[in-house]
Amino acid sequence: MVTGVEISPREAEVLELVGAHLSNAEIAARLCISVRTVESHVSSLLRKLEVPDRRALAQRAPEPAGAAPSHPAPVLPAPLTSFVGRVSERAELAEMIKAHRQVTAVGPGGVGKTRLALAVAAEAADEYSDGVWFVDLVPVTDPDLIATAVAGAVGLGEQPGRDMTESVVAALADRHALLVLDNCEQVVDGVALLLERLLATCPRMTVLATSRARLMVPFERVYPVPPLSLPVDGESDAVALFMERAAAVGQSLDPALRDQIASICERLDGMALAIELAAVRCSTLGLDGITAALSHPLRMLTGGSRADERHRSVRGALDWSHALLEPADRALLRQVSVFVAPFTAMAAAEVAGGEEGIVAEGLARLAEQSLLVVTASPGGTEYRALETIRQYGVERLSEAGELVDARSRHVRWCLAKVAELSVAREDWRARFDAAADDLRAALAWAADQPEQRTDAYRLAWGLAELTFIRNLIGESQGRYEQAAALADDPAAGASMLRHAAAVAGCRMHGDDMYRLHRAAADAARRSGDTAGAACDLATAAANAYRFSGKFVRKLPQEEAIALITQARELAGDDPAAQAAVALAEAGRALTEIGAAPGLNDNAVPMTIARAERAVELAHRTGDPLAESAALDTLTCAQSWAGDTFAAAGTARRRITLLLSTSDTPAGTHELIEALGEATEASLGTGDLPGARRWARQLADHPLLVEVGHRATGWLLVADALAGNVEEILTGSVRFLDAWQQAGSPARSVLGPPAAAVATIHGLRDDQDAWREWSAVLNQLDPSPGNTYGYGAIFDAMLLLHRGQAPQALERLAPEPGEVWQWVTWIWLHWYVALRAETAVLARSSDAGDRLAEARTVVAGNPVATAIVERAQALLDNDQERLLATADAFDTAGCRYQSARTLVLAGGDHAARGAAALAGLGFAPMALPRHP
Repeated sequence: MVTGVEISPREAEVLELVGAHLSNAEIAARLCISVRTVESHVSSLLRKLEVPDRRALAQRAPEPAGAAPSHPAPVLPAPLTSFVGRVSERAELAEMIKAHRQVTAVGPGGVGKTRLALAVAAEAADEYSDGVWFVDLVPVTDPDLIATAVAGAVGLGEQPGRDMTESVVAALADRHALLVLDNCEQVVDGVALLLERLLATCPRMTVLATSRARLMVPFERVYPVPPLSLPVDGESDAVALFMERAAAVGQSLDPALRDQIASICERLDGMALAIELAAVRCSTLGLDGITAALSHPLRMLTGGSRADERHRSVRGALDWSHALLEPADRALLRQVSVFVAPFTAMAAAEVAGGEEGIVAEGLARLAEQSLLVVTASPGGTEYRALETIRQYGVERLSEAGELVDARSRHVRWCLAKVAELSVAREDWRARFDAAADDLRAALAWAADQPEQRTDAYRLAWGLAELTFIRNLIGESQGRYEQAAALADDPAAGASMLRHAAAVAGCRMHGDDMYRLHRAAADAARRSGDTAGAACDLATAAANAYRFSGKFVRKLPQEEAIALITQARELAGDDPAAQAAVALAEAGRALTEIGAAPGLNDNAVPMTIARAERAVELAHRTGDPLAESAALDTLTCAQSWAGDTFAAAGTARRRITLLLSTSDTPAGTHELIEALGEATEASLGTGDLPGARRWARQLADHPLLVEVGHRATGWLLVADALAGNVEEILTGSVRFLDAWQQAGSPARSVLGPPAAAVATIHGLRDDQDAWREWSAVLNQLDPSPGNTYGYGAIFDAMLLLHRGQAPQALERLAPEPGEVWQWVTWIWLHWYVALRAETAVLARSSDAGDRLAEARTVVAGNPVATAIVERAQALLDNDQERLLATADAFDTAGCRYQSARTLVLAGGDHAARGAAALAGLGFAPMALPRHP
């Protein structure tokens, strides 16, 4: 219960996590429920607690009784061994991250930077209301993937329309959190670029980095991590660590031996890794044996700076520890150093060679000597080497002349893993995530080896496909481009570039889509495929017409015409090329109509004929994606002609065609666009159940999970027109959260959903929420579409509910022909029908004429026809005919208009209508007022 309001246990959990500023997706992951379930609980809480938005809801989240303010649990790796000492260092570093927004713990490999940073982060967790996250950058070899690693740690996905860095920065903009970036040295330049943007944009973020060198970024404060303290007055962290680790392997040491242990630690310069390596040998060598073994290699550690000596101390301890291994175990340590992520005994056996059982025994022995770390995972026991040890193993591989062979076997293992993941279904995401870093590392090496070019191409191609399925679409585009660059055959390169262009389309990056199709055309021509080049050039032009909203640079008309001309010259008699050229020409004609000040009697039929010809040619090729693109253009041409039902039929035909295609990037791009188009078409014809069906598929599409404003937009419109208040309150939370997280972009396509939500709040008489959403609408879309199109329709609905018929009449004053560009397609029937109804309710002298005109336009649209019939019944004072329209609205799935009809009917019917409106969540409706 919250301040006397009854909420369920699950709602209480959701409320607490909302208070912790988690997103719906993060709450869903934390509670193991779906995002839609979270949305439903959030909506219920908004209603029960009577607060207008999520921010106010977060303020109502209670603190646990008798406890400090709750915070998300820090997302830090669990140490497998105890942390020893460093009291003063922990205190100093903790104070630094309180005082400064970016601190870098700097020191040589093996000094203990990571463990110190983890200890400080764990202790400071309660200071950060939005959480603490740890990012291991060891597996990251490409600076462009640093943001991907951060997103993975934080639990974010990529937002189409933004690269991953933009997505991360936007998501963390208002977070009060600590981010730990570990092992920055190998991608220091990329880390520096990310931190500059992150710290400039996210004022409440603190970053603690570990690196062998400072990052050289603004805000940075450097903390040099010292070695473990050596004996002073009997106290020594180094000695304590040695004794702790020796005891862990069964060799408890007499405190009287502390001086001898201290001598060993001094030889090792207090370097934590070197001390641990020595301590685990205590049970077999004893202190005397360790002292003797260390004496020889460490005689070389003289001269140079103290920091250099510490580097060599760790190297000397590694040399010594390595020399004590059996030859087979030395070889195994070298071979497994090619893995950058945790690996299993089976994987090690495949890369190192040998039987799995024998390899598993060798891995166990290496783990006993602290050369490998062992962890349990759902997939079984996993091993990994600390980065310093892994780098040492790679050096040994090179010295032994085995590096190329070991890397090549690792590449082959990765290719096998790609093939396995391509057909896997169970636990696919976890299995991909476990292998992804090794796939990337293997590709990074192979791409630089001329003799590995073929395998590198195959690996880049496979990784491109897998990352697309994983919704890492920015990386997917990059991998397809990388595969194109690695392809020996220009034709294969052209194919990869076409895939990359399709991914760019999914990402809302129209300029990249254009660039990549142009590049594909060049590659096709190099391969001698002039018809393929023609397809690419024509597609580049057609996409500029079809997806103009995805472009930053508007393609000049003369440039598009030149592309079409060139494509036509190259097409010859190739059917696919001719179909692509026909589509581009239809797109050009359609764009010219849309830009015209008024309809041309000949232009529209000619454009429809062009589009139909493009569909026919595409159908002959047997390519469903080419046919889908042509159907899209035909749908638009039919909508410009005002043939709403033909356009809707074409849109449905397109969906039917695409539902049987594979989940390729191009197929996914077409399907997402087609689902939106089918939803719009259903809205335009008054098929509200159909609109909700297609819109729900769009909202649930995995590629749109991080862009809830795009995913839910048309579903909100359909629900608003149907009068589904609960669904609006639920979906609008996701819409607003996602839009704000995306940086609150101004996009006209997002205007109708905002207008729909504002109208529903107005119908509920929630003035604060109505004003908030009206402000969102004005920020989203100040275009004429808002002023004269959908905005006028939703405003009229609200004015009529309030009994302000004359004002509604004024809002819809322009003739449809005057505003055809903004009402054609979805809104024409709604505009015409509501315009006729306002004329009747406002007692306009031309009401009869408007009704007659409207009846012809909306024929076949069940909702718009019912609105017109209701208006006619009111004009004729025909009660029986009026009540019949209530049934018509119910049949069409439009509960709001059904209840409104009953109120307009008056008498006992009005009471039933008022009760129905109240049951739906609407405020009482006022009858028309006249001067």
